[in-house]
Amino acid sequence: MDIATILGIVMGFGLIIGSILSNGSITAFIDVPSALVVVGGTIAATLIMERMQHVIGGFKVAMNAIRNGKVTSVPDTIKRIVELSSIARREGVLALENEELTDPFMSKGIRMAVDGLPEEEIIHTLMAELMSMKDRHSRGKNLFKFMATTAPSMGMIGTLIGLVQMLQTLDDPSAIGPAMAVALLTTMYGAIVAFMVCGPIAEKLGLRSKEEAARMVIIIEGIEAIVRGQNAMIIQEKLEARLAPKEREEKKAA
Repeated sequence: MDIATILGIVMGFGLIIGSILSNGSITAFIDVPSALVVVGGTIAATLIMERMQHVIGGFKVAMNAIRNGKVTSVPDTIKRIVELSSIARREGVLALENEELTDPFMSKGIRMAVDGLPEEEIIHTLMAELMSMKDRHSRGKNLFKFMATTAPSMGMIGTLIGLVQMLQTLDDPSAIGPAMAVALLTTMYGAIVAFMVCGPIAEKLGLRSKEEAARMVIIIEGIEAIVRGQNAMIIQEKLEARLAPKEREEKKAA
């Protein structure tokens, strides 16, 4: 799993729990009905908004984005493409059939090139897969953005329910304080779900999608250059133009 995700979760919830324990008992902040209103209500609203299969797919995309902390970097991708282009230039494209490729997307493109498919068809197929990936990630991101905006609203609904129940017990002053505390808990739960869980996941999906799309574009351009028989050095210079200046310096140093 991505170390940044683990660190963020531990720090975020650790700070919240620590601040609670510093001035009281954590049991005072636990209320099952309030949690059910926020979490259950948010999930219910999400199911109303989106189809079941897309909700499940969105959660799977989010889990994959969180888990896959170690992915092939862009410089390593460029290095591999340059290696493949050198082999294809020296021995022909058919020689790439024996190369072991761990990246499924790159493997698919190379396999199509080895099979002798037209350049336009290869690029069209790879671009279609790129667009499909963007669509899946975008749908997952929008799903969690919706949940991030819905959770505080469900927290407010729970608070209003608690206030109504509190107003019904105004004849008993000793019950007002605990009832108000429970009412406010739903607002806190809604804020935690929105700003500690759903919001960050939505943003992480967006960032991961951009990173993966950039890497896939480099693979597409690299395979296109290989099919055209371009020189390895030209391919390297062309692809490295997409790297940030710092990444270029680190690659040269390596």
